[in-house]
Amino acid sequence: MLRGIVLDHAGVLTDADAPRLLDVLDAARDHGVRTALLSNAASGGAVRRRLSGWFDALVFSGEVGVAKPAVEVYRLTADRLGLPTAACVFVDDAARNVAGAVAAGMVGVHHTSVAETLVELEALFQGLIGENA
Repeated sequence: MLRGIVLDHAGVLTDADAPRLLDVLDAARDHGVRTALLSNAASGGAVRRRLSGWFDALVFSGEVGVAKPAVEVYRLTADRLGLPTAACVFVDDAARNVAGAVAAGMVGVHHTSVAETLVELEALFQGLIGENA
């Protein structure tokens, strides 16, 4: 059973329609889904301050010493959520990062647009978040 959503920052949450994704995160969290931000940025800084309200964990590669697509960073992120990797969906605009997440045991979603990502998340979470998409 999927119980976690992990999102990349640049390319996903910088998309013009990203507020729709944040609305879905709110709805998912209301249903007990854990959420994380996973970024290859050096540190959180302003991103951490701006987005921390939507996430149970924020992981920045420069702070943890391992970057996507290394499987260790996905495992670390799942651990911070208190979930096994198999219970997490990872969303990123870079196919190689999605492949890394899948290699770590996560379900991968290759982000090409917010609308398509929302369709994928709705299917994966079986109607749990659809009314907000």
